[in-house]
Amino acid sequence: MAGTVFTPSIEGMKSVKSENGVILTKPFLEVCKLILPVLDKFGSAMSLVKSDIGGNITRLQTKYDTDSTKYEQLYSMVQVEITAETAKSSSSCTNGLLWLTRAMDFLVELFRNLVEHPDWSMSKCCTDSYSKTLKKWHGWMASSSFTVAMKLAPDRNKFMEIIGGGGDINADIEKFCSSFSSLLEENHKFLASVGMDDLKAS
Repeated sequence: MAGTVFTPSIEGMKSVKSENGVILTKPFLEVCKLILPVLDKFGSAMSLVKSDIGGNITRLQTKYDTDSTKYEQLYSMVQVEITAETAKSSSSCTNGLLWLTRAMDFLVELFRNLVEHPDWSMSKCCTDSYSKTLKKWHGWMASSSFTVAMKLAPDRNKFMEIIGGGGDINADIEKFCSSFSSLLEENHKFLASVGMDDLKAS
């Protein structure tokens, strides 16, 4: 198939919002899932991020599966938890959505660095993205393990070749970043509006 590893998620984003502009749970989680194969190409450098993203997708998906009508809209899970006063629990869907959004912020920033800084090494791209996104929310433990993992980042040129497939990788990365970052922005605005955008990792 022509196209890059980003092609499926770019396609998927077209159906993330309902006709009246609300982010829908299932399509949003699907797009997040479609990014996971990109992370596989990083090898062990991204295994932490991948298991984190995978875990949060599963948490939200499991909740959605209990009542797909009630939880059709992504933020409905959060609203239910706010009402029940369980949103701040570490196992809440609110927490899951927050960390999923933050991990995706990191990836968008990383992919953006790859396009905008062709002279940067892969580990510089990773470290820069990390300091702009996840670092301020992570405690010392998470931060240290992340820093160690980033040293395992693959060779940049090899990586770009692998993810390029048969398409224009830079154009696809730009498309992906611009469409996806506006969805993430919406998540942050919503979480901030309910006072949930500043939870830190323990």
